[in-house]
Parts: sequence; structure tokens; C-alpha cells
Amino acid sequence: MGEQKRREESKSDFIFGKKNYKFMLIGLGFIALGFILMSGGGSDDPNVFNPDIFSFRRIRLAPTLVLIGFGIQVYAILLNPNKSSNSEK
Repeated sequence: MGEQKRREESKSDFIFGKKNYKFMLIGLGFIALGFILMSGGGSDDPNVFNPDIFSFRRIRLAPTLVLIGFGIQVYAILLNPNKSSNSEK
């Protein structure tokens, strides 16, 4: 009897639910896409200036996607997986 009770108490539950992990993967995708869009634009010759490093994609779009991804990550962490969609009282 005591051993069965101990097994039930030590049964590990996940901290996050399925919904949390979905949002975490979406946020991770946004962050990865932002860093991919930020890469490149360099020049092979150090004496030649390449103005592509100041393009809209690298200066505005990519950092915005990274920040949105971090926002989604925070939301995924704070999301309560046990809260039901129907508020029953």
C-alpha cells in the first residue's frame, strides 16, 4: 500500500502542456528565420564596401522577427496549459 502511494506521488508531470510546446516551436522558428535573414551581405574583399548590409531586410525585418519570436517564447512560457477554454463556474 505504501509503495503504490509513493509511486503515485513520484509520478512526474510535464510542466508545460502540448499547447505551450507548439508556441515554443513557433517562436523558435521566428527567431531562426530572423537570424537567417540577418546573415550575409559581407564582402570577400575588405577594400570593397558592400552597401547591402544596410538593406531593409537586415536592419528592420530580421530584428523585428527575432523580437516577435522572443515575445512568442515569453507567451508560451506564461501560458497556462491547465486552463480550459470554457470557463465553468
